[in-house]
Amino acid sequence: MVHEHIDTIDALMAHYVAGSLPEPARVLVESHLEMKPDNRGLVTGLELLAGEALEDISASPIGDRDAQLSSIFASAAPRGSRGDRADKSFFPTSLRNLVGFDVDKVPWKRKLPGFREYSVDIDGCEVSLMWIRAGRALPAHTHKGMELILILDGAFTDSRGRFGPGDISVADETVDHRPIAETDRPCIAFSVLDAPVKLTGSFRQLIGDLIG
Repeated sequence: MVHEHIDTIDALMAHYVAGSLPEPARVLVESHLEMKPDNRGLVTGLELLAGEALEDISASPIGDRDAQLSSIFASAAPRGSRGDRADKSFFPTSLRNLVGFDVDKVPWKRKLPGFREYSVDIDGCEVSLMWIRAGRALPAHTHKGMELILILDGAFTDSRGRFGPGDISVADETVDHRPIAETDRPCIAFSVLDAPVKLTGSFRQLIGDLIG
């Protein structure tokens, strides 16, 4: 996902502020901030630290200044918004802009009983929307790379705890988990992976999870 390892929310936010995340991961963070605006405090603090660090760097002359300014003004405005949501759409603005539709238009594909998914490749990442039936357990797995999951509605639990609306799950090769949707409603989530997952657990458990 990035050259440096990301294993915590703080590290993810630091990469977001640095502008080093691939587009889907950036959208995931912006969607999180839209759903949980109180968490912008961490990002604001990191931006202030970055600004102070820039002030300590000695100025250097800009090569081909006019060409660089033209390139900046011609570039597209950032997609999404950190402000309050201006409409009643289900998806956060950044996510809706990325995929091009809202939840009622998702072309779901049934992957397993009680599990539907829409998946595309963007910027070297596997980007997925997931619908998990209430009470449904996903097969136990670990990761060959990074997995970021933003909960959009409902919740799931695993060995690390509970993840509800607006929460981000950060998992890597050190995490072996079996997410289980809570029983009161389906869990809808947005995930970004930079490598395939690896199934784990016993054969009996795996068969049971696949059958649903």
